[in-house]
Amino acid sequence: MAQTPNIDGVLAQWGDRLFYPGNRVVKVQPQPRLDNGSMRQRATAIRQRIEATVVRRAPQVMVKVTGGGRGMQAIAAHLRYISKNGRLDIENEQGETIRGKSAVHELADDWRFGGSLIDDVGYRREAFNLMLSMPRGTDPLIVQKAAREFAQTELADHKYVMVLHDHQANPHVHISVRAESIYGRRLNPRKADLHRWRETFAERLRGYGIDAEATRQAARGQSRSPDALWRLKARDDGRLKKARPMNKAGAQARASRADALGAWVQIGKALARTGDAKDVQLATSIAAFIQEQSATWAPSKIDRVSERDIPPSAQGGNPTMRR
Repeated sequence: MAQTPNIDGVLAQWGDRLFYPGNRVVKVQPQPRLDNGSMRQRATAIRQRIEATVVRRAPQVMVKVTGGGRGMQAIAAHLRYISKNGRLDIENEQGETIRGKSAVHELADDWRFGGSLIDDVGYRREAFNLMLSMPRGTDPLIVQKAAREFAQTELADHKYVMVLHDHQANPHVHISVRAESIYGRRLNPRKADLHRWRETFAERLRGYGIDAEATRQAARGQSRSPDALWRLKARDDGRLKKARPMNKAGAQARASRADALGAWVQIGKALARTGDAKDVQLATSIAAFIQEQSATWAPSKIDRVSERDIPPSAQGGNPTMRR
């Protein structure tokens, strides 16, 4: 049974709300929010995101702002840290390789004078430190290539350097970017930017054949607060003795999870109604996914989700989409 335009419209509407929140421009391909794309193409893109999230459980990329220097002393210290005091290769925005203690010192001078002067200690953030990471087992060189393409896309017109760390449990790339661009505009990453950055990094990884996703925590039924950089370092080194509570419990986090749950229910209902065997199976997977994550979804909304929300053909005898 062919999908109707109405079903495609439902998938596009709720899928955009689930995977592409906010009014923004996605800099990666495909771009399911673009108006010049057909509704069918948008719906197909949403199906692919759903399969990656609830069926394959694709590894999730991490793009995190770990801090940033308010003066040249802090910036130079971070450059020494990520390069292990010059022992690791640093790559700049021009693709040049920098190595050695004296080269790191020259790099710091270049940043100090390469635009508005950066004093030793300042009042505003003059650089941002990013970390792009993938789970254990991912090819570090591919992580590095994807991070390079990410930086070329998202940090164009800024001075930046990147260093691959492949000696720890999960391969990751440290990027330090000068806040002021060559045109005098200042970088000020917000939540929407971070989500777009994750999308870009995941897309670049997929271009190298790595299964990677950038699904929001709320859409995955999760509520984990990110670890501080010192905790990540301590855990990698085996020095972290005590874990801390990770779940987000604020009103905004609860509202985001409730909104995501509602989107999942609408998408599951739409897929189950197409009559297509693959769509029905996908609806079943969504139902099972919601049930698995029921501990972190909004309890009041879980109470209202019943078998009426998914037709019997998609329930498969499994107590999904209900308590």
